[in-house]
Amino acid sequence: MQTERDFHTGESMTSETSAEEGEDIRSLADEEPERVLDLWERAGLPHRPRGRDAVHGLREQFARDSDLSLGAYVGRTLIGSVLATDDGRKGWINRLAVDPDYRRAGVGSRLLAEAERALAKRGKRIIAALVEDWNEESLSFFQARGYRPHDDITYLSKRDSEEA
Repeated sequence: MQTERDFHTGESMTSETSAEEGEDIRSLADEEPERVLDLWERAGLPHRPRGRDAVHGLREQFARDSDLSLGAYVGRTLIGSVLATDDGRKGWINRLAVDPDYRRAGVGSRLLAEAERALAKRGKRIIAALVEDWNEESLSFFQARGYRPHDDITYLSKRDSEEA
């Protein structure tokens, strides 16, 4: 058992290393990106495999940010993943996906909590998530875990291609 501080409340909490029997959350550093892309496909997570989600880019991200690239496994089966990033000022939850056969069992909550802990260890006091407005399930998920929408912020991007 480990005692840590809850990211949102600062209160002490005790957690098991693996909260679910047979489930293990660990770095994706040794994972094949194709398996993660397959999970995203099963989970219905939009991605750009010829652009920012290309295999070589994911492989580099898994190695560079091994503490922020996490997978949930039952045995050798990848059932969930989260990719977080640290922009120097705040932490970002970029990709959180759970296999549909394992949803509503706390897998996403445990992945998010582990990513939040890793970002907190890096000194991040603000963690943000970008969620597409049509994705009501994800919006509800994050809001139930303390994330608040900001209607006064508009996301803008400039891309060198549609796949970027």
